[in-house]
This record gives sequence, structure tokens and C-alpha cells, in this order.
Amino acid sequence: MKTINLCFRVHQRYNLKRYRFFEIGNDHYYYDDYANESAMAAAVEQSYLEANRMLLDMIKSSNGRFRVSFSISGLALEQFQQYAPEVIESFQELAKTGSVEFLATPYGHSLAALYNDDEFELQVKMQADKIQELFGKRPTVFANSGLLFSDEIADKVYRMGYKTIMIEDAKHVMGWKSAHYVYSSIANPKAKLLVRDSKLSDDINYRFSQWGWCEYPLTAEKFINWVNASPAEEEVFNIFLGYEAIGQLNSRESGIFEFFKALPYHAIEKGITFSTPSKTVETFKPVDSLSALYPMSWTDEEKDISAWCGNDLQNEALTKLYNLAERVHLCSDPLLKLDWQRLQDTAHFFFMTTKHYSNGVVLAQNIPYESPYEAFMNYMNVLSDFIERVNAQYPTSIENEELNALLKTIYNQGQEIEELKSKLKKTKK
Repeated sequence: MKTINLCFRVHQRYNLKRYRFFEIGNDHYYYDDYANESAMAAAVEQSYLEANRMLLDMIKSSNGRFRVSFSISGLALEQFQQYAPEVIESFQELAKTGSVEFLATPYGHSLAALYNDDEFELQVKMQADKIQELFGKRPTVFANSGLLFSDEIADKVYRMGYKTIMIEDAKHVMGWKSAHYVYSSIANPKAKLLVRDSKLSDDINYRFSQWGWCEYPLTAEKFINWVNASPAEEEVFNIFLGYEAIGQLNSRESGIFEFFKALPYHAIEKGITFSTPSKTVETFKPVDSLSALYPMSWTDEEKDISAWCGNDLQNEALTKLYNLAERVHLCSDPLLKLDWQRLQDTAHFFFMTTKHYSNGVVLAQNIPYESPYEAFMNYMNVLSDFIERVNAQYPTSIENEELNALLKTIYNQGQEIEELKSKLKKTKK
């Protein structure tokens, strides 16, 4: 039986204000509050609230047969709590239905998986803790920022406790294999891989409103017929896209809401079910293994990481940022740690790309800079001030070996405290 995993990535970046060189050392607040609040207000009005209400109605009207999952970054959850608590409440209503799954992802929507293992693990734990706190469910499936994936990342994620990972169907990794099966990682055969169907996902995400597209208009009936027409043995369809596709990338007038509302009706008519990632790997077994020696993602034709770290500007910014990781981990300053998460957002580095996109698609991010060089200079001014703040607490005269020794001591103390807490609970019982 064919099944559809419909998964939405939900992320809101923190926009940096124009931060001049002379402000370094004098102004420690880096964000454009007006831009952040305006972006959130537009997203709430055009997308989030109405889309959540629509999905809730779809779940109820199908008696729970319609299912959906979300990968929500910690930065998005922070901004919902600050600017739009009603969005959190609407996600909580969805969570109560039992037909919604929340995925684990890096808190800061970062590239930490490529640069610092400790930071990567910390961010995933932070986001999972936040999901459990708000929605009462701890994630068991992992989807990295931009679906970043490699054999090395697969092993890291599995050792963190996540046995299922969402990945992109990059041609250089998939080869002749279809995305419509469950796979395992060659690096760790116990790690299950669910492969995003990039064509069907992008048909909705980017091409739905394009009048010049040969398949325009895309209706729910046509979409389900495509799924149904695939070979009988191909049963798993992972549709993973940004939530902004509903109401923002595709406006209400485009018919995007009507398209989603009609999906369950046409799917049920064809005997096609909806599932969540965790349910899918319980139902279907891996048919083969996949290997990604080099990091891949869902970005661009190449499906690589060059959109974020493909030029000297990006690499210099990323190197300087992640060189601070050990010192930031030692800090107890909450504001410093808050800024640390926000400065890791992939968007900052995407804005520095000098690549030209041949497919003519305007990505889901509105670029607030006139050039990648302007984006780089603004970010580096902010980062310079941040570095000064970190160095004020842990000067560069402290060698990394000393920092690592301190980190190990702190970690051991934390472990000992947790063990003592556990013993205390048992004693009380």
C-alpha cells in the first residue's frame, strides 16, 4: 500500500541590523526587531495560523487518517513565543490529535554537524527538549538543517539516539535507486533513511504558482494520480517542503489551500494512506543501503553544501565562528549563548553566496543585502563584537588544551550530578 509522509520545515531567522564598524565594542545588540516582527506578522497572517487550522480540520474530517509531521527549529519556536504565542497554541492543538509528529533538528538551524560535534549534539538536544516542553512529545526522527547528510553525520545522529533520518534524493548518491523506499546507512546499518522526493516536493513548493510550468495548474487529483501511477513496489513518498509554501511562496489566491484540503479525499479514494516518519519505518523495511561520502543537502542542482560554504567569504566567517565553540560552551552568560545560537543560522552564510542559480527559482529567503560582500561585512562586524565579548570571559591566552580539560571536568561533574539525582529518586521511592 502506498503511503505519503507529508513533512514541513518551519524556520524563522533572526535578521541582523545594519551593524557598522564603529559600533564594535559599543553596541552588543545585533538584531533588526522591526524586520523580525514584520516577517513574523506576515508569516502568521498569510501562512501559519490558517495552515494549522486547515491541517487540524483535515485530521478531524478524516478521523485521524490524515497525518503530518513538522521539523521546527528552536529559533522559530523562540520567535513564536515572543511575537505570536497563538501559533504555539495552534501547534499544540495539532499535537493533541495524535496524528502529528515533531522531528529533531539543530536548534539554531545551523551547520554545526559539519564543524563541531559537541555543538551539534547540544543543539539537537536543546531543540528536542523544547519540543517536549511545548508539545509533550520527544522527537525520535531526525532532519538536519537543509537536510544536510553524510555517512559521518549518519553515524553521529544514530549515536545520539535517532534511528531514522530524513535525507535528500541527490542523484550522485541515489544513482538508479528510487526515493520511494526505506534505506539504511552504509555507515551504520541500524540507521534508517527516508529519502525526500525532490520533484514532487518542489512541484508544490516552487512550481505550483508558475503559469509557465507545463503541468500548471497542479490539482490534488493530478498529484495523487502521479503517486498512484508509480510502480506497485514503490510505496513510500516523502514530501518535505518549507511551511512557507502554504500562503507565502504560493499565495492564498493561487489555490494552495484548496490543493491541500483536497489531498486526503483523492488519496483515500485511491487507497493511498498518510503516515509519519516513525510509523513508516515500523511498517516498511530497508531494501538497500546508501552511502554519502561527502556532505549533501537539498539545496541547488548540485545538492551539496556550496550554497553555505562554497567561497572564501563564507569559509572565513564559518571558521571564525566555530573557533569560538569551546569558549562559548564554557560561558554561563545567557545572552552570549542566545546570540551564539542565532549567529549560526544557515541564512547568514547563504546571503554570502556568489553562486548564480540556473533554475531561475527564487529561494524561500528574501535576501536583505545588495551583494554577498555587503552580507559578509555586516556579519563580520557583528561577529567581531561577539568575539570581543567571548574573549572578555575566556581570553585567547588560554590554550585549547586547557579549555578541553575544563570542559571535560564540567562534563564529568554534570554526569555525577545526574547520577546522584537518579540515586536520590530511587531512595525516595
